Amino acid sequence: MRAVVQRVSSASVSVGEHVAGRIEAGLLVYLGVACEDEVDDAAYLAEKVRYLRIFPDDEGRMNRDVVAAGGAVLVVSAFTVQADARKGRRPTFEGAAPRAEAVSLYERFCETLADLGVSVARGAYGEDMAVHSVNAGPVCILLDSRRAF
Repeated sequence: MRAVVQRVSSASVSVGEHVAGRIEAGLLVYLGVACEDEVDDAAYLAEKVRYLRIFPDDEGRMNRDVVAAGGAVLVVSAFTVQADARKGRRPTFEGAAPRAEAVSLYERFCETLADLGVSVARGAYGEDMAVHSVNAGPVCILLDSRRAF
C-alpha cells in the first residue's frame, strides 16, 4: 500500500457537482492499494499517517502530528499511486489491486485512522474525482507499507 501525503491548509474532492469530502487544515492522502496488500498494510499505513510529525510546533519545527495540530485527513483513492513507469513511456498499473479487494482495504485504512482519533473525510472510491487543495509548505511525503522507499 502506498500513500502520497500532502500537508494542506484546505482540500476537497468532488464527483461531478457533488462535494464528497472536504477538510480545512490537515492532510490530503492519495492512497493506492497493491495486489499483495493485506489488513496489516492498511493498519501500518494508517498509524504512520496518524503519527507523522509534519506540522510545525511553537518554534516552527515539524514536531506535531495531524491531531495535535487540530487537523483532519482527506483520503482519496488513487490506484495510479501504484504505477510502474520504469520501462518505456507508458506506466503500467499491474501492481494495483482489483477494485473488489482494494475497496475493503481502503475502507479499513479510513476506519483505522478514525479509530486512532482522526477526523476523516473521504472521496468516492473508484469514481472520476476533481481534487482541489492548497498545499502548506509544500510538504509532500511518500509512504509505502512494504517500506520500499
